[in-house]
Amino acid sequence: MHSLNLLYSLSGFAVGFLVGMTGVGGGSLMTPLLILLFGIHPATAVGTDLLYAAATKTGGSLVHGLGGTIDWRVVGRLAAGSVPMTALTLFVLSRLDIKGQLADQLITAVLSAALFGTAIVLIFRKRIVAAYARYVGELDTRRTRTLTVAMGAVLGVLVSISSVGAGAIGVTALILLYPHLPTVRIVGSDIAHAVPLTLVAGIGHWMIGSIDFWLLSSLLVGSLPGIVAGSYLSARVPDVALRFTLAATLIIAGSKLVL
Repeated sequence: MHSLNLLYSLSGFAVGFLVGMTGVGGGSLMTPLLILLFGIHPATAVGTDLLYAAATKTGGSLVHGLGGTIDWRVVGRLAAGSVPMTALTLFVLSRLDIKGQLADQLITAVLSAALFGTAIVLIFRKRIVAAYARYVGELDTRRTRTLTVAMGAVLGVLVSISSVGAGAIGVTALILLYPHLPTVRIVGSDIAHAVPLTLVAGIGHWMIGSIDFWLLSSLLVGSLPGIVAGSYLSARVPDVALRFTLAATLIIAGSKLVL
């Protein structure tokens, strides 16, 4: 029977709460949760989570937009790479049987890699940034623009297949490429870019039949108050404890998907 599911709503609240506390994209938490805990097919979990992310990121973008903490130049460069690659990736997925074994294996493999990558970034972000500054340094404007578009293209592929990548990985890439940009503007720009990226990818998954709208509704009912509660408490929990706990969770989830 089509109705809101309390367990899904509670899961949405838990993920929203963690997103509010850590700022890490919900895809790295919600998609493996749906697959491992509830047995949702990987394609449906990814597609539904993309529209879920589009809805939640829109709210975050409005807040950052009103606060003037979005660099629209950076957003435009990222979107110039991500939107075309998202469309291309979805076209390739549409040629497959989205609920078949090949698509299942592809989504699971990319999702696992993205989870491990996110965990590594959470644990070693400061070391990564320091090593990049030491061995690469600041790039000229042309190279920065080119690499931003290329990074957007990579995120387009990752997010379209796994719904993961636009959070910790995207923020870290922007920190490397724009070392003088304030962190709040980097976060705001990453969130703003996630809106067209997840919306286009989500619509594409809808067109190929991998969206469960009742699941989506249940998740949103729980996640929106969860994000508010998590944001309120974020300053009261040590950042290091949050990052390492979240990274451990992602490593466990990625391992279970592979095994």
